[in-house]
Amino acid sequence: MDRELIAHFPVVLAVARRGGFGAAAAELGMSPSAVSHAVKTVEERLGLPLFARTTRSVALTEAGAGFVAAVGPALTEIGEAIERLRAAKGRITGVLRLNAPRIAQRMALTAVIAEMAWRHPDLVIEVTSDDGLVDIVAGGFDAGVRLGEMIAQDMTAVRLTPPFKAIMVAAPAYIQARGEPKAIADLAGHNCIGFRLISTGGDYAWEVQEDGVDTAVKVRGSARVTDPLYARDLALAGVGLAYVFEPLVRADIREKRLRWVLADTAIEEPGLFLYFPRRAAQAPKLRAFIDTAREVLKLRA
Repeated sequence: MDRELIAHFPVVLAVARRGGFGAAAAELGMSPSAVSHAVKTVEERLGLPLFARTTRSVALTEAGAGFVAAVGPALTEIGEAIERLRAAKGRITGVLRLNAPRIAQRMALTAVIAEMAWRHPDLVIEVTSDDGLVDIVAGGFDAGVRLGEMIAQDMTAVRLTPPFKAIMVAAPAYIQARGEPKAIADLAGHNCIGFRLISTGGDYAWEVQEDGVDTAVKVRGSARVTDPLYARDLALAGVGLAYVFEPLVRADIREKRLRWVLADTAIEEPGLFLYFPRRAAQAPKLRAFIDTAREVLKLRA
């Protein structure tokens, strides 16, 4: 077995995962030329091109796709075996890669990561902020965080938050100037802070309950965002009505910086869940994160 060749395999996988030499180099802490050399070495030893390169893109060839499919799981198993041995000695090590929307970071992850830093200082937790739906396996993530309704059925899910409501809020100054909506139909006459879906490019219709039936309402206004946390900031500034998850503005409502409007129309979301492939649950780093999350978030509930 060619040991020098094997040492270059993680580099090939990083290029495939990141879709380019520069991004892979940044992830691995290597220079782009070193990454290119490693890939070239593997290709020359195998006698096959693994990537089709143009001036604008890098894509796997058929041989490259087969290589990644075969070698990727094997290297993952080796890495997990090493982590289990270290965990048996009381050390949780490695890198735990999470993909999560920004709201999840504020509502759940920050408290867990803070505790993990004390409990397992040798573990690095890398969080990628992503509000779209992603394939966490193809993206090289250990786990993701999403609303329960967005998780594929073949994934294992662990609850991070209780169910919560999606609500409409506005600053007292806005309500004083424009009045408070009394019915869903009144939204047509208000400045509503819209939300653009990055994944599709479409406008998100606000989901509400009317006469006991869930319905989606298209709204209009002078501002549109892709970050729900920024919708809160604009509402605080008096721009207009914002549609947000209640935990994100709970303190604002309590301190009367924002007012909850049309409360009886609010729908309930299933809550946020950590999700991952079934076999990944045996990895010590993920197991440690789950155990810590259950303890910390229960205390904060």
